[in-house]
Amino acid sequence: MKKLKLYAIYLFLILLLTPITVIAAPADSSSMDSIKEELQTNINIVWTCIAAFLVFFMQAGFAMVESGFTRAKNAVNILMKNLMDFSVGTIAFFLIGFGLMFGKTNGLFGTTLFGLSGVEPGGDWNWTFLIFQTVFAATAATIVSGAMAERTKFVGYLTYSFFITMFIYPIFGSWAWGGLLDGGGWLEKLGFLDFAGSTVVHSIGGWLALAGAIVLGPRIGKYGPDGKPKAILGHNIPLAALGVFILWFGWFGFNPGSTTSGDGSIGYIAVTTNLSAAAGAIVAMIVSWIIMKKPDASMALNGALAGLVSITAPCDGVTPTGAILIGIVSGALVVFAVLFIDRVLKVDDPVGAVSVHGVCGAWGTLAAGLFNMESGLFYGGGFKQLGVQILGAGAAFVWAFGLGLILFYAISKTIGLRVTHEEEMKGLDIGEHGMEAYSGFQVFTTT
Repeated sequence: MKKLKLYAIYLFLILLLTPITVIAAPADSSSMDSIKEELQTNINIVWTCIAAFLVFFMQAGFAMVESGFTRAKNAVNILMKNLMDFSVGTIAFFLIGFGLMFGKTNGLFGTTLFGLSGVEPGGDWNWTFLIFQTVFAATAATIVSGAMAERTKFVGYLTYSFFITMFIYPIFGSWAWGGLLDGGGWLEKLGFLDFAGSTVVHSIGGWLALAGAIVLGPRIGKYGPDGKPKAILGHNIPLAALGVFILWFGWFGFNPGSTTSGDGSIGYIAVTTNLSAAAGAIVAMIVSWIIMKKPDASMALNGALAGLVSITAPCDGVTPTGAILIGIVSGALVVFAVLFIDRVLKVDDPVGAVSVHGVCGAWGTLAAGLFNMESGLFYGGGFKQLGVQILGAGAAFVWAFGLGLILFYAISKTIGLRVTHEEEMKGLDIGEHGMEAYSGFQVFTTT
């Protein structure tokens, strides 16, 4: 009984000393709207950061694809280039490129320098937008390395990576995407459609790669005295396949992440992205099977990438059936483009970067003018949208290829673009980095 009395006293004291909680009146509609807006903003930030991290992981995919499709004696060089183009590109884009692309005075004569000016973006969202756009800029730069693999001086590579992410990519990006923040470009004002960057990222990278490969020239032994191309086989197709799967995975950040909004459109865009990639892989396999009498693995892998690149521009505005058709065309297109560039143009592109990113990026941009459900030609929109898309794709080629030729030629005449004959024969791992990717594998040693 005494214990019960004590418990009762304790309970009474607790109730007596506990502050009375005043139940707040229900929030008014404006307060609720403010809470919902803040919650949606935080969801957008989280989703866009996750997407940015996925796109960053695509650097590993590019490194695996490029090293697998090239020879063992150059694997370290490939890995170093993919590491450093992201590192150099991050700094260049932070200091200058971001301001040129998205500042209020963005464009060719833009003066809004993000880092050097001391201007902070202000707000959690703008920091998120910065990291998301940084990984896109680095992707455009890393595309170039595959087409110029196995014979490029490392210092020359670092130089052009800096200029691409500092100036060439941001200026075209400002024309098409400047309005995503504080700017506004002439292409977007015309209604140019490039949701996630078939042209802004991939064609720009692809056409720069074409310019670099032309100025650089083919690898030793690629073309015989009769001008016919000779196959220089990659040393590790499983590694290249792993890279393609990583890229496919990362593309679920690349395309759905370009919503920069955590809403239901993410799933839809993921579906169209996946369908195009699958269709591209299947058709590239079939076409290579017909032409080469065997289902070529490298062509099928590039077919998947071609489907991904092609759907990047129209992924938010096409039907699933349209996505499959876009992938079908890209799968066939990439095979013929690889053969044409190799055999007719005689441009040595070890990984097919120009075909995958340049050619199929242009196709994806045009496809937006054909298959877009609101303004596409096949949906009653007439030729207006298609005309704008052709203009944008053409402007990208002139800008990137033209400036690429100037940039690479200038580098070749100053610090040098191509390694010596001896270094190329021994491999860039030893000549440029003093090490081997596979210890004891090389005939030549580091000692």
